Amino acid sequence: MYVIVGLGNPGREYENTRHNIGFHVIETLAQQEKISVLEKRHKAIIGKGIVAGQKCILAKPQTFMNLSGESVRALIDYYKADAASELIIISDDISLGVGKIRIRKKGSAGGHNGLKNIIANLGHDTFMRVRMGVGEKPQGWDLADYVLGRFSAEEREIMEEAADHAADAIRMMIERGPDMAMNRYN
Repeated sequence: MYVIVGLGNPGREYENTRHNIGFHVIETLAQQEKISVLEKRHKAIIGKGIVAGQKCILAKPQTFMNLSGESVRALIDYYKADAASELIIISDDISLGVGKIRIRKKGSAGGHNGLKNIIANLGHDTFMRVRMGVGEKPQGWDLADYVLGRFSAEEREIMEEAADHAADAIRMMIERGPDMAMNRYN
C-alpha cells in the first residue's frame, strides 16, 4: 500500500501559499482519482483509494510543516508501509523554478524543515519525494514570508499545470517505478 503525503500547513490562512503546494497536489490527485480526502486520522486528513491500480492513502498532515514527520511516522506504522518503496512525499522547493518538478528516491532535506522532521522521525532519508519548484526567494525577503506567501496570477496558472504533471508523475512512480518517472519528469 502506498502512502502519498503532501506537505503543508493546516488552516485557511495558509491555503494557496507556496509552502502548501504539497496539499494542492494531493487535492489534484484526489480529484482526478475520485478519492475523498476528509477522514481525520494519524494527525492528518486522509483518503483511501486506488491510484495506478494500487491501494493508496492520500494524506495532508495537520501537524504544521515543521512536525510533518509525526504524521508520516504514524501513517507508516499504522499501514505497515515500507518507507523506502511505498512512501511518496510532495513538498515545495525554493531551489527550483516555479512549476519545475524534481523526483528523488532519497536524499537530504535540502534545508526544508518538513523533510528534516520526516527524516528525523523515520531515522533515514530513503523515501521517494516529488519536489515542486516554487521559485527562489527574492533578495532581501525573509524565507518564511516568501514560502508563506501566495503565487501571482501567472505563477498560479503555471502551478496548476505543475500539479497535474506531479499527479501524472506519481502515477508513473507507482506503475513503472521512480527511475522511469525521474527520466520523464526531471
